[in-house]
Parts: sequence; structure tokens; C-alpha cells
Amino acid sequence: MSPSNQKIENKTLVFLLSASTLAFLWILTPFFGPLFWALAIAIIFYPLHVHILNRYPGRHNSAAALTLLACIMIIVLPITITTLMVAGEIMDFYEKIEDGDINLDQRLARLDQGFSSIESWAQGFGIDLGNLKERLSSGLTAGGKFFAQHTFKAGINIFQFLLGVGVMLYMAFFMIRDGKKLTKTLVKCLPLRDDREYLLFSKIAEVIRATVKGNLIVAIIQGSLGGLIFWVLGLPGALIWGVVMVAASLIPAIGAGIVWGPVAIYLLFSGDVWQGVVLIAWGGLVIGLVDNLLRPVLVGRDTKLPDYLVLISTLGGIALMGVNGFITGPIIAAMFVAVWGIFSKDMADDEQEDRRLQQKS
Repeated sequence: MSPSNQKIENKTLVFLLSASTLAFLWILTPFFGPLFWALAIAIIFYPLHVHILNRYPGRHNSAAALTLLACIMIIVLPITITTLMVAGEIMDFYEKIEDGDINLDQRLARLDQGFSSIESWAQGFGIDLGNLKERLSSGLTAGGKFFAQHTFKAGINIFQFLLGVGVMLYMAFFMIRDGKKLTKTLVKCLPLRDDREYLLFSKIAEVIRATVKGNLIVAIIQGSLGGLIFWVLGLPGALIWGVVMVAASLIPAIGAGIVWGPVAIYLLFSGDVWQGVVLIAWGGLVIGLVDNLLRPVLVGRDTKLPDYLVLISTLGGIALMGVNGFITGPIIAAMFVAVWGIFSKDMADDEQEDRRLQQKS
């Protein structure tokens, strides 16, 4: 084959490879979440799979099935049950609003009454709280309407959630069983040295383990503490708010405060002063302490990334990809650091080699 024909063939192959890869990824787009979490499960539970294989050599299918069963019992089943319980409470809350058992206008009237006494006290010091009152009332009204309008979507999305869980578990089984083979295949296909490819893969796995375990542990602890104090104070929907605080706690530097803070303000202005004070004290001292102490230890240290880089990448990932972004953001940041580390090491090696050649000459 002539060099010109060989060049055309190589370009055609590269084009077909790129086009088919992009088309395949486009097809997988609707299942990005389940596939991503299947990968995360496979990485997190792979050490358990290896341990089982060491006990029962050669029984790859059985070892993968036992590993997946452990994942279901530890993670999937509790999350699924909690999700269904929350969906039931949301539907019940919506029905109470429709039946008039929960009157948002009455709650706003209590807020207005409590705010009036605070407003008169503040006017004695020359402070005008009129704008704050209007903003708070309009915000609560808009939030209540938004919540009521979107409760049915939670029930509709239950089927989609269960379908995603099924796809995730199905793919996780094969990723756990064939993870080693898949890694070797990727190493052969990627145009980098094997040691560099294994470095990148190990960095990705390291970040996924640290981010999932660290962020989820912190979020579950904060959400549980938040739901507990809501239940102790007799606030309605303690389970719902606890789960909402778990989701909010995945966002560094913001966390559960975005939930319990406005509720505490509402309690103070609606006349339930001691409940508001207790909620603020519990949120600031207990829930906030968990975030400040555990998150840097569980996430930043294991990922070997600076705290500020973990924060920025997590916020950026969540803004672009939703809940999946709290992992994909730090992964991209870790790959950025790893690739630049490889590049800087090569540059340093080249400089040393040039110095050796200059000294010999």
C-alpha cells in the first residue's frame, strides 16, 4: 500500500473511531446517572470482591453476586426504602394542603403577627424591617406554591428511579466481575504509557472512593441530626426535611444550613422563639461542627486535593450535572492535577537530560 493510501486509511479509521465513540456515548446519555453510579459501586466494593475471590478462587460470578448483594444490603436497600417513604410523606403533605388540613395562609398570618412585634421593637432603634418582611413573606409564599406544584412529580419519578436502580445494579454486576479485564483493555487502547494510564485510573478510583464515602457519610450524619432536631421540636415532615438536608449537605460550605436556617428564621418571626433559638444552636454547633471536622478529613485528605479545589470542583460539578456532579467534579479536578503532574515531571526530566548533555559536551 502506498504511503498516500495508508495516510487516507489512517485518517478514515480515526474518523470512524471518533464518530462511533461519540455516537455510542450519545446513546448512553439517558443512562449516564445509573452507569456512573454502577462504576462508583464497582470501584468502592471491588476490594470486597477480591477478598471473596481469594476465599473462593475461580468463582467470579458467585463472588460478583455476593459483592453486589452486600452493596444492596448496605446502600441500595436503605436508600430505596427511604426514598419511597419520603415520596409517601410528600404525597400525604400535598393531600393535607388540598384538604385544608395545612393552611399556608394561616401560617403566614402567624409570621406576620410575630414579625409585627419585632418590627415595632426595631423601630425604637431606628431600624426599618418593612422590606425584609415583604421579602420573607413573598419568599415563603413562592416556596409553598413551588413545593405544592412539584409534589406530584416525585410520585411520577418513582418509576424512573426504580428503573435507574435496576440498570445500575445490572451494570454494576458486570463491572465488578470484569473490572480487571476492562481496565487492561483500556490500558491497551489509550495512547499513553502503561504506568501513566494506571496512575490516572488509580487516581480516579481514589477520588471516587473518598468522595462517595466521605461526602455521603457527612451528608447522612448531618441529615440525620437535622431530621432528629426537627422531630424533637415537633416540626412537620421531619423525615422529608432530613432527606433534603442530606442532599443539601453534599454541597460544601453551604450544606444543611440552607434548610434549617430559613426554618429557624420562620420560627423566630412566627412567635416560636425558643424553638428557633434551639434550632439555630443545634444547627450551628452540632450540624456545622460535623461538616467542619469530618469533611476535610474524609474527603480532602484521601483525595490528596486541597480543600479549596474540592469545594470549587464540587460546586461546579453540581451546577453542571446535578447530584452526579458532587463526584464528577472532584474526579475532573483530580485528573487535571494528575495530568499536569505528569507533564511537569516530564518537563523536569527533560531539563535534567539537557543539563547532562551540556555537561558531557
